[in-house]
Amino acid sequence: MSYEVIARRWRPKAFEMIVGQHHVTETLKNAIAADRMAHALLFSGPRGVGKTTTARLLAKAVNCTHPVDQNPDNTCDSCKEITEGRSFDVLEIDGASNRGVEEIRNLREAVRYAPARGRFKVYIIDEVHMLTEPAFNALLKTLEEPPPHMLFVFATTEINKVPATILSRCQRFDFRRIKTEDIAANLRMIAAHEGLQVSEDALMLIARKGDGSLRDAQSLFDQVVALCGRDVTAAAMVETLNLVDQEMYFRVTDLIKQRDVKGGLALVADLMSGGHDIGEFLAGLTEHFRNLLVARTTGATELIEASDVYRKRYAAEAGAFAVADLLRLQHLVNGTETAIRWAAQPRFRLEADIVQMISMPEAREIGELVRGIDELKKKAGEHQAPHAAPGGTAAAPSPSPAPMRRPPPPPARSAPPLTPGPSLAHGELEARWQEFLGEVRTTKISLWPTLENARLLGVDGSVVRLGCPDDFQASMVLKNREALAELFFKVFRVRPQLVTEITDVVAQRGTPPGQDPAAQEHPVIAALKRELGAELL
Repeated sequence: MSYEVIARRWRPKAFEMIVGQHHVTETLKNAIAADRMAHALLFSGPRGVGKTTTARLLAKAVNCTHPVDQNPDNTCDSCKEITEGRSFDVLEIDGASNRGVEEIRNLREAVRYAPARGRFKVYIIDEVHMLTEPAFNALLKTLEEPPPHMLFVFATTEINKVPATILSRCQRFDFRRIKTEDIAANLRMIAAHEGLQVSEDALMLIARKGDGSLRDAQSLFDQVVALCGRDVTAAAMVETLNLVDQEMYFRVTDLIKQRDVKGGLALVADLMSGGHDIGEFLAGLTEHFRNLLVARTTGATELIEASDVYRKRYAAEAGAFAVADLLRLQHLVNGTETAIRWAAQPRFRLEADIVQMISMPEAREIGELVRGIDELKKKAGEHQAPHAAPGGTAAAPSPSPAPMRRPPPPPARSAPPLTPGPSLAHGELEARWQEFLGEVRTTKISLWPTLENARLLGVDGSVVRLGCPDDFQASMVLKNREALAELFFKVFRVRPQLVTEITDVVAQRGTPPGQDPAAQEHPVIAALKRELGAELL
């Protein structure tokens, strides 16, 4: 005899054997018991979760001559014919290959005839969403008022493509994705009955690969047994199927903790030399960070789909990462998954993002940062030295942690009467230079960049000497000296004569902190470096 795959050999023969769809099977059993079976049912859900299997069980149950607790006995002639696919009363139609209006018209003619043996004539249309719009329209009248011996069962993986007119004439049952634990339990039962030795890690790996589909998991299980023999281990599966080992993901988090960039590049090299798919690796890495996040936030591992050994490892590893760090890592991996699809060199992009993960600084909680800033303000206030006022008296220390000067608001438009004073003192001009720049920025913004890049060199009577970095800036000052003289008069009550010189200018706003020793010794900067690990750029 030809070999029968596990997915067919272990197809459920009773409603109780259907995995993960208790809400559907109980409703159908109650409807059979109360003789309240609807004439049209619609089964929707992902692939491999039992839609067609449930439809066949229902067809056998309503036509079985000796049902047992609303389940078919699987021994009568009707049940045997349906199981072997030779029953005239149960017809399975593939909606993808019989989608035209002519096929549906032939079906309408066939439903008039009574069943040959059983009580009901059952039509199972798989992938019903593939029918054309005229085919659906041709089915409407028959679906709304079928003969009493007729039962329609539709199955679809894309319920959104089924017209509302069809939905309103059917009882709808939504099949769910099957839990990983339920899939593993089913595979464990099959292995026990067939005398196979399968490790728990291997069972969980197959169940996770099924991704909610029992049929997919059973097909993979069949392949694994054929490849590995009757003794199946996770290591043998990983090697035989060329899967990414779970240890590879723990290796990533170890490298992140150790800040080992060189090891990250070596990991990518091992991944590529092993012939692994980058997309599969990134999908597993996303799940790995998700498991760490679950363990970190909940303090438990019940929501992690893994064996007990790996659940314990996740519980132990989660404490080494902050929640914010895990969220950032997961977000980065998601971005890499998207970028890899369009990258000309996926390996280079993966290497760059792995290095970024490893080099990424640890996140700090917002509350902790706020408290740190408050402490810095207090310390800066205690150590802030009083500044000399223009008149020579000591000014009160500023409560601000950084002596940032902002342009004052412009003075009132009504200027006081002109007072004599043809010359300016260098000290007064230097002390009020920022006030003058503020007036330029407020009144004539086009000249502000030129003046901001200039430096006050000195004052000789009514002549003001300005240092400019190049000929262009100097020409701009001379070109607009009349307007600048008016602004000088507005602030200082004197119209000076402006003279420019080309010099290596350090702007009046000051030397950059990284080059100014006095700035580096400022208490705020020193506290930022000490408390938060800040660096001068």
